Amino acid sequence: MTADMYGPPKDDDDADSEPDDDVHRFDSFVDRLEAAGGLDVRALVAEAAPDLDIEGVVFHYRGVRVPAYNGMFVREPVGSRDVPAFSLEVDAVGPRSTWAVFDVTLGWDWYLVQTDEAVVLAWMTDEEFEAEEATQFDSKREAVAAGQFSFGLFLYGGESWAERLEVIQATDSPALVQLPDGRTLVPDNQPDFYSLVESSPEAFRAGAGAPDYLGLLELEVSIDADAPGDGDDAPEPDDA
Repeated sequence: MTADMYGPPKDDDDADSEPDDDVHRFDSFVDRLEAAGGLDVRALVAEAAPDLDIEGVVFHYRGVRVPAYNGMFVREPVGSRDVPAFSLEVDAVGPRSTWAVFDVTLGWDWYLVQTDEAVVLAWMTDEEFEAEEATQFDSKREAVAAGQFSFGLFLYGGESWAERLEVIQATDSPALVQLPDGRTLVPDNQPDFYSLVESSPEAFRAGAGAPDYLGLLELEVSIDADAPGDGDDAPEPDDA
């Protein structure tokens, strides 16, 4: 699915060559996750782009958008699920609960993409690329550079983050919804959100109806509307 970034695919005659200035591939990501147990998103991005000013992130899954302060990739305990898995824990704004669980046995790659339109950490399986993008692009790097990916964390600072923070703090919805034409809808509350995406919390927790090649096992997108919000209190970024 197309995210909110556009432009022609980057030249990539050799998919195994070193990434260019716009697309950085994180080597041995799954092995690093296995060894460390968890990888902080801001610290990870700082490895590839130390000068980026990141005040917040927006989790993206095919139009579902959750503004957050940070995220953490976590290796799920061995034997805790039917298949080996990792998860993304999202430090969402306010009393929102957002996390996703993925099948680690698929062929995953993580990329930091920087264009004039957006900066995003995107991850994609080999299986998704073959099913949805291989007829248009020669490599996953080309696909993510053109904004073609299902999962990502868009990175924001300054006014761009302040605008998104203001929008999400003004609603009782667990997430925003971006339409294919680029318009963003702001649901009033959780029932309104799930009506817009034509789903339910139970369906999301069962994988949101995603095809197996996406590797999505579970997705939680919810809000405790009765809980107090976090106001202007945002966590400080971890030292890279």
